[in-house]
Amino acid sequence: MARRLIPCLNRILVEKIIPPSKTTAGILLPEKASKLNSGRVVAVGPGIRDHSGKTVPVAVKEGDTVLLPEYGGQEVKLGDKEYHLFRDEDILGTLHE
Repeated sequence: MARRLIPCLNRILVEKIIPPSKTTAGILLPEKASKLNSGRVVAVGPGIRDHSGKTVPVAVKEGDTVLLPEYGGQEVKLGDKEYHLFRDEDILGTLHE
C-alpha cells in the first residue's frame, strides 16, 4: 500500500533536487559547484485561517520547483524516499526556466 502525506495548515512537502555529481562526459564536479538549494513540491496543505476566519491558501502548488533556505525544514521519510516539510513563509521563491 502506497502512503501519501497531506501536510496540515500552511506546510509544504518538498523533495530536494540533488545536483549531478558529474557531467555527461564523466567529469566529476566539486560539491560546491551547484550551490542552488532547490526542491520539487510534492504536496501542500490547505492553508491557514486569518483573523476573520477566511482560509489563506499556500503560495505554491504541487509540481512547482522552489528555492529552499539553507537550513530548516523537518525531515520526513516515507518508504525509501526522504522529503522535507517547510512552512509556506520559509520558501524563498519559485524557480522558472
